[in-house]
Amino acid sequence: MDLSYSAEDEAFRTELRSWLAENLPEEWRTPGFWATSDRQENFELRRAWERDKALAGFAGIQWPKEYGGRGGTAAQRAIYDEEMARHHAPTTVNPLGLTFLAPTVMAIGTEQQKRDIVKPLLHNEVIWCQGFSEPDAGSDLANIRTSAVLDGDEWVVNGQKIWTTNAAHGDWIFALVRTSQEEKKHRGITMMLIDMKSEGVEARPLKQMSGASEFGEVFFTDVRVPKDSHLGDVGDGWNVAMLLLSFERGASALGQYTEFRSELDNFGGLTKVLSKDGVPAAQDPGVRRKLARHLVELECLRLHSLHILTQVEKGRDLGFEASMTKLQWSETSQQMQESFVDILGVDFQVPDPAPGIDLRFEQAMALWSRSVTIWGGSSQVQRNIVAERVLGLPR
Repeated sequence: MDLSYSAEDEAFRTELRSWLAENLPEEWRTPGFWATSDRQENFELRRAWERDKALAGFAGIQWPKEYGGRGGTAAQRAIYDEEMARHHAPTTVNPLGLTFLAPTVMAIGTEQQKRDIVKPLLHNEVIWCQGFSEPDAGSDLANIRTSAVLDGDEWVVNGQKIWTTNAAHGDWIFALVRTSQEEKKHRGITMMLIDMKSEGVEARPLKQMSGASEFGEVFFTDVRVPKDSHLGDVGDGWNVAMLLLSFERGASALGQYTEFRSELDNFGGLTKVLSKDGVPAAQDPGVRRKLARHLVELECLRLHSLHILTQVEKGRDLGFEASMTKLQWSETSQQMQESFVDILGVDFQVPDPAPGIDLRFEQAMALWSRSVTIWGGSSQVQRNIVAERVLGLPR
């Protein structure tokens, strides 16, 4: 395992840090800033800032330069994730397009799709959302019912999608639709690219328990879509979806490690000023053991991430080992947040349990952590993959 970076990679880190120092407003670096200001205004601020970041050459780090990327290395992508987390920079407003759609289009899209989709997406000119889950097809995507019927030079789409991230802000949606009925359910599915401004498309927000509305449900009623609006071949949507989802888990979790370590440090500071059983929580032996355990788990995550990064730079295809990374960072995060809730007790229920303390950011993170062992492949599924494909255990 290589614990160091090359001179070229460290030069990239220095350049990125310099740009962030000059272009990331100081107030944005305070976690509470995003938790206390207007959500719509936040979205537009982040969208504009991310566009400027892309124009400065700090987006699409590993993307080819022909698509507006930097043409960088896997190590530089890991450094980028690490420094963005370290500086508390805002997360992307276009995660599904950047993580899923763009790499898939670069791999299998037509030349026109590459030209029309990739670079505008990188500059946030177009926000994309993903239409996979349906009310009766959550974990079982092969059970989708949203249909597309060919009518002359257009597809007519009818159906419903749910748990659609960015549904309220999406300009376009990449959606799985059924274009034919086959004996095997995963056949006859097509990946369709649909303009959210088309007549018959309706997006409705879904409010989460945190108060945010990051998700929505999307209804298609006789939506007419041009005949060539599919990604990949008609009827091959299942394979396209599997390719698309393979881009979800990056080679390294150094960004997550940096983010979680910052949260743990903040958490440790809170235990010094918040009480548990009448004394500062930091003096409780049980609390101290929990903090120590999470620190150990985080350092294991850091070392695992450096191991994975080393393998990638050697040209090794990680394959199913990516499941180990997802399992490790998601469970580490969730367990850390569970300790946060447990230690605070009833104080977790209010945003300001003591003078000068604002817990809104911490509360949002704790609530969000309940989902991280589900999306991107549940922990149960990841354990099965690791057991069968990595360890070679029998089914």
